[in-house]
Amino acid sequence: MRQRFRLTRSEDFQRVRRSGKSYAHPLVVLVTQPNDRTEVHVGMAASRMVGGAVKRNRAKRLLRAAMQTVIDSVTPGWDIVLIARPAVLASDSFEVREALLSLLRRAQLIRPA
Repeated sequence: MRQRFRLTRSEDFQRVRRSGKSYAHPLVVLVTQPNDRTEVHVGMAASRMVGGAVKRNRAKRLLRAAMQTVIDSVTPGWDIVLIARPAVLASDSFEVREALLSLLRRAQLIRPA
């Protein structure tokens, strides 16, 4: 995913987590909040519950790759935080992408075709 679409500052993560709306799936949790910009910003997180550093980084890479394939169809003007769950490590990239699409549809963040 390109750098300009990333949510990187700790304050931004905290703001979205505190006041955003969350949607849960067994593989990933999606937290959204509108922003005042014309593009989507996405951040990835994985707690120690997912595993050690190597496993957490793998989980975030899976989420980042899945988001990269669908970011063009996401409605602009939103901050999104994706939180990996331990089951994401046992899944392949197709399952992670489908879970992400499912959550984005529930949150009504997919642009109409």
